[in-house]
Amino acid sequence: MIMEPINYTKGQAWGLVLLRIFVGWHFLYEGIIKLYNPSWTAKGYLFSSQGPLKDLFIWLTGDTTIVAVDMLNILVLTSVGLMLILGLYTRISAIVGAGLLLLYYLSHPALPGLPQGPAEGSYWIINKNLIEMVALFVLHQFPTSHIFGLNLLFKKKIGEAASSNSQTLPS
Repeated sequence: MIMEPINYTKGQAWGLVLLRIFVGWHFLYEGIIKLYNPSWTAKGYLFSSQGPLKDLFIWLTGDTTIVAVDMLNILVLTSVGLMLILGLYTRISAIVGAGLLLLYYLSHPALPGLPQGPAEGSYWIINKNLIEMVALFVLHQFPTSHIFGLNLLFKKKIGEAASSNSQTLPS
């Protein structure tokens, strides 16, 4: 799928780049802090799940599944964070990150009548997971890795290689 280039103002471009880097930092930090804490597990978070998928999340706390859930959580958080910060595969990273945040939300939805799960404040329908998920949706729709990121470097190298190949090949 070929995307039309998006013309951003300088403020829009850097605002979106900063959003991408800040969300990436949050993901990376959460993954790293869990990786280096040997006692961390998602078991308590999942076991306290509420809402319509409560049984699924509690099933994930089983002895045979929780180790894989913990490792996947760390891997996804760290990978999405790195990719967003570096500006590499940012559209895919935004989708994966939004999917993880959706699972977090569904585990502890901020719905009226349900007990509040682990949270810094009191929420009603919208919580920080949904806000960050929408931020990732925006980053998916308005990619910035061509402005600042490794995709920009790779694009330049591919362009340079293509132009040098076209000069050396006979016409």
